[in-house]
Amino acid sequence: MQTPGRVLVVDDDPTVAEVVAGYLDRAGFSVERAADGPAALARAEARWPDLVVLDLMLPGMDGLEVCRRLRGKGPVPVIMLTARGDEDDRILGLEIGADDYVTKPFSPRELVLRVESVLRRSRAAADERTGGRLGAAGIEIDPAARRATKNGAELSLTLREFDLLAYLLRHPGRACGREELMRDVWGWEFGDLSTVTVHVRRLRGKIEDDPAAPRLITTVWGVGYRFDPPGDGTS
Repeated sequence: MQTPGRVLVVDDDPTVAEVVAGYLDRAGFSVERAADGPAALARAEARWPDLVVLDLMLPGMDGLEVCRRLRGKGPVPVIMLTARGDEDDRILGLEIGADDYVTKPFSPRELVLRVESVLRRSRAAADERTGGRLGAAGIEIDPAARRATKNGAELSLTLREFDLLAYLLRHPGRACGREELMRDVWGWEFGDLSTVTVHVRRLRGKIEDDPAAPRLITTVWGVGYRFDPPGDGTS
């Protein structure tokens, strides 16, 4: 029977790593462990994981740098472990491409649910082969190839940024609530809505001519966001 996936757990605290690995193992995952950044990168290079659970505060090379280097090698979902109260670090983690974060101390069962949710969304996106291309405002998305361009230039999008842009392109001119986006794009029925806010801000930085004055992804105060393609944007 095929396992749900291969997870690399990166944490310098052996107790935390052991507990996390134990819960993931009992949930059916194949788990590898690393205690620092260089070891994590070496293990990922030797056998690319389906998902990485990554502690932010690692000795030497911190989790943010590990995440950057992983992203430079290829797409992989990352769940960041952070200390409670380090909101700026959590936001930065999301901005460099982490798909989710869990604050310490945390429930191992909740972490397993987050891992399952992120992997489920990742696989659904990777397996998407229907719906055809999407396009508006010079932006084109090929869901099957997982490729996005603007005016012919390739857009470097994380897994979640791609899914978010595709969702907005499929619903032009409609106000999409943050809760709706979290449910339909992330697959979460719960979570910190700032996750959506951070990803919208980062996506604007990649598709807007002037991210400080966005014209494509506009804020609908008290609701969420709306994709406003000029003219008759198509989907």
